[in-house]
This record gives sequence, structure tokens and C-alpha cells, in this order.
Amino acid sequence: MKIRYLFYLALLAFIVSCKPEVNEFTPSNGSADFKTYVALGNSLTAGYADGALYKSGQSYSWSNILGQQLTTVGGQPFVQPVVTSEFGVLPGKRKLGFSVDCLGVTSLGPVLDNGELDPWSTHVDYAVNNVGVPGAKVAHLLAPGYGNAANLQAGLANPYFVKFAASPDISVVAQAMSMSPTFFSLWIGNNDVLGYATSGGAGDVITPTEQFGQYYNMLAQTLVTGGAKGVLANIPGVINTAFFTTIPSDVIDIPDSPEGQGYLAILNGEHGYAPYNAFMESKGLPYRITFSIGPNQMVIQDPAMASYGLPAQLQIRQMVEGELALLTLPQDSIKCATWGSAVPVPNQYILTQAEIDNINAATIAFNNIIKQTADDNGLAFVDFNAIMVDISANGLIFDGITFSTKFVTGNLFSLDGIHLTPQGNAVVANYFIDAINGQYGAQIPKVSVANYPPILFP
Repeated sequence: MKIRYLFYLALLAFIVSCKPEVNEFTPSNGSADFKTYVALGNSLTAGYADGALYKSGQSYSWSNILGQQLTTVGGQPFVQPVVTSEFGVLPGKRKLGFSVDCLGVTSLGPVLDNGELDPWSTHVDYAVNNVGVPGAKVAHLLAPGYGNAANLQAGLANPYFVKFAASPDISVVAQAMSMSPTFFSLWIGNNDVLGYATSGGAGDVITPTEQFGQYYNMLAQTLVTGGAKGVLANIPGVINTAFFTTIPSDVIDIPDSPEGQGYLAILNGEHGYAPYNAFMESKGLPYRITFSIGPNQMVIQDPAMASYGLPAQLQIRQMVEGELALLTLPQDSIKCATWGSAVPVPNQYILTQAEIDNINAATIAFNNIIKQTADDNGLAFVDFNAIMVDISANGLIFDGITFSTKFVTGNLFSLDGIHLTPQGNAVVANYFIDAINGQYGAQIPKVSVANYPPILFP
């Protein structure tokens, strides 16, 4: 019995000695001073989601999440220009709901969420730490009068900044500096390519690289005045977002049925694209439009074909692999108005390969400027472009939650296909925290992504 007792005692001692050590996490600020944190940027920083800037969406902005975490390492409360309505400042908010398409089929998807708005003319009369302005480009943050209502008609002001500008002629960066920030985040530049991308290359232009670099460096030099530290984030490749990847280019699906065979004969025949193909062959041009049973690439307008001297009615072709259809492309027009087959899809709903090349080139150039600025000023840096490329290719598992770039089900993008869900914002906040901790030797606690809501289903 004594031997057995000694054996159990030794076993107990072994188990106790093998008990893992629990390392206490003690928040600390490292070499940074987080007393007054100011966030500058565009709609992503502001908390825009589901096509609108609304109250609960704003509260889940990554900047607000980060600001709350910074209170554990000496930061003061993070104040936002609070939107009082759940429907936004301007119309356009979406929710998941049921709708009936032109074929009479009921499906679940984004629908408009209508309600009383918070007027942009209702002014926020208190100092704020979040100066993210939806729609802002890098130059806009430097522009005096960007919050002056008198400049709205001329397109020189932004209604979101009008709502909380400290004075009519103050610039966004000047308002940020009026807070005497000890720490800042700057995530800007997305709209310098995004406006071009979301208009199919037809409704906006990409900011010239030289101008972007000049304006971005002016912003950074202003923000580090007085010794403030901060974190910069680069531009995710916009074409990796759900807005550009949800509708496949080969969406024209012709069934193997008598009706499908009849439509196929019309499209490929003398009353369809046969004369087009003959003309292109006669001119030695490579364009052909042909359809077959099964999925087919959409026929689109391509104004770039004007360089061949073609009249407008012949500036059409089928999409090629890698080109993108925008989420704004009306689905009922494809289903019931023969868009993409008998009727070419208008240019503003498509990104051609040439337009994608323009976007990619600008993104690379802008991101090189942002990274160089971070290095030159000893600032923390978040490479969201690389992060988004990885998520697009491999998905992401964070706190046991799976994320992807798929629309709605991917749980990263909100119902506008570009801006983030609450859980997506929590993921982004944690990437910011990792970068700040790494650069400044701080120990800012990260957030549990599961504590934030996903997309809500009816």
C-alpha cells in the first residue's frame, strides 16, 4: 500500500509540474502616446456599410473599435460624429430581403431599406476623433471648404463633412490637427482608383500618380507635426471585392432545349452577329461574337474600339476571361431584356482588361508611395493589399469564423459589396493593432471577432 501511495504522489507531482504556464497580458503603450487618437480616411474609416452611413454601422467602424482598444493603453474616449438614424444620412441603405424578379421568381438578396434619414444639414457641434469622410480622395482631405454647404452645388464640398466640419472653410486634415493628436491613423487613397472602377472606367478618372504622391506626403508631414506617431494603411486591390467578382462574365446561359436552340440560331445567324463577324473579318480585326449551348461570355460595349475607326454601333464585343461585371449591372435586364446577348451591356457596368490594367498600375504606384511614406517617417504600416489578395485566394479563419470575398455569404463585405461587415471591421481593427504593436512595442489587446454581428438574415 505504501508503494502504491508513493506512486500516486509521484504521478500527482509530475502532473502539476507539467501544468502549462499562463502568461498574463498586460496592456502597454510601448513608445507611442495614444492619449488623443484621430482617424483620417474615407468611408471605410467613417463606418459606411450596406450602401449608407448609419448609426449602428458607424458604431462598428474599425476606427471606433481601435479607438476603444486604445483606451486600455492611455487613450481618451474615441468620439464619432454620430449619425442618429438607422437609415443613414443619404438614401441607399440596403438590407437582406425577398424580392420578385422579372420572371416571377422570389429570391433573397439585398433590397433597399427605407426610413427617416438623419439630414446632412443637421450639424454635429462637438469635437470628434473620427474624421473619416465617405467619398473623399487624398486631395479632398487637404481642401479648404470641403465642409462648406455653399460649395455643394459646385461639387467642391462633401455633405458628410458638411455635417460635422468645425467651420465652413476648414479642411479635414486641419480639423484633425485641431484635436492636437498624439496618434493618428491614415487610410486614404481607395477612392482615387475606386471611383474609376465603380463607374466601369466611364464616370471618373484615376488620380495621377505625381499628384497622389504630392498630396499624400503633405498629409503625412502635417500629421507628424509635433511628434505624433501613427499608422498608415495601403489600398486593397479594389477588383478583389465582392462588388466586382459576384456576377460572372459568362452569365449568358443558353439551355439545351428547343427554345434555346432557336435563340442560338437567331444570335449566330444573319439577323444576329453573322454580319458583324463578316465585317470584322473583312477589316482584319480579331473580334468575333458567337454563342453556344451553355454559359457564354456577355456582349459588351467597348468604346476603346473607336481607335480602329469603328462606328459606335460596332464598338461591341464579347467579354474575355478576367474581365469583370459590376454588381450594379441590372439582373432583370439580363434575364428579360436580352442584355449581354442580343443587347450589348453598357460600358459603365463592365471593367475591361485595359481598365483593370489601369487600376492595377495605379494601385501599385499609390501603395509604393504609402509604404515609402511609412518607412521615411517611422510609422506603422498595414499591407491590406496583400491581405486582401490572400483572402481572395485562400479565405480567412479568424477566431474560428470563416471569411471569404464572396458576396453576402463571405461575411467580410457588407451588402454594397465594398464596405465591411461589423465582423469584417473587427478583423481589420486587429490587423491595425498588430501593426501598431509591432512598430511601437505596444501591447494593445485585440478584439474577439465573435463579439461583433455578422450579416443579419431575415
